[in-house]
Amino acid sequence: RPPQARPSVHYKQRGSPHSTMAESTKELTEDGAKVTTVATDENATAAPPVEPGARTIIILFGPPGSGKGTQAPRIVDALGTPQLSTGDMLRAAVAAGTEVGKKADEVMKSGALVDDDLVAAIIKDRIAADDCKGGFLLDGFPRTVGQAEKLDAILKETNEAVSMVLRLCVPDEDLEARICGRWIHQASGRSYHATNKKPKSLPDGAEPSAENMLDDETNEPLMQRKDDTKEALVERLKGYHEMTTPLLDHYKAVVKEVDAAKAPAEIGPQIDELVAPYKK
Repeated sequence: RPPQARPSVHYKQRGSPHSTMAESTKELTEDGAKVTTVATDENATAAPPVEPGARTIIILFGPPGSGKGTQAPRIVDALGTPQLSTGDMLRAAVAAGTEVGKKADEVMKSGALVDDDLVAAIIKDRIAADDCKGGFLLDGFPRTVGQAEKLDAILKETNEAVSMVLRLCVPDEDLEARICGRWIHQASGRSYHATNKKPKSLPDGAEPSAENMLDDETNEPLMQRKDDTKEALVERLKGYHEMTTPLLDHYKAVVKEVDAAKAPAEIGPQIDELVAPYKK
């Protein structure tokens, strides 16, 4: 998806009253949003195994640069269900002026963090919409076991549960090559890569820079995201792995893995095979 100028949305994660949560907070930057997360301990409740219900509910999971933005539309097209991200849902609720949207707007305008209860309420409203009758794909939520338990509780109200957690697996060293070579044309969203999708302006063998990384159509300078650097990536991956381990354990009965380190032509068929049983 083309990068868009969006207001940052800040989330405040809190431990679920039904789990034993260690209250140590960590910073995680993902898709431009600052997230204050809560670490969980090994005694957190695991999600039970479930049979696919009337709705197909999939959580897309993967580190930055794993290809979620590429694979999510494929899943959505295959299943005919919407892709839901927390930031988009918050902004939509605020714009629509819903009751929970008004509360979220007040919190964000005050500079405070939107807590888990409010985020869960927004998700509960959103998944009741007509376009979610067949199911939905969650991207970016849950980030903690506490959030996962809130999602489980919402779904339990309608005798539902998460159908599948689709995990895109890519070694950290591969992610560095993918992410640190990314450059974008901010105005149009056109993306390039210093080795895999070079702009015409980059001479063979040259080190990419603001001077030689230019948009093919406008000849305007390209830019790199601040968190697409090697230093920032180390911190992003550290945060991702700290979040991943307890969440994958929580949903272990429904986790399915995709080798997303392979060529794009080999990744798609893996995903198609996993989502095929859920096609209506």
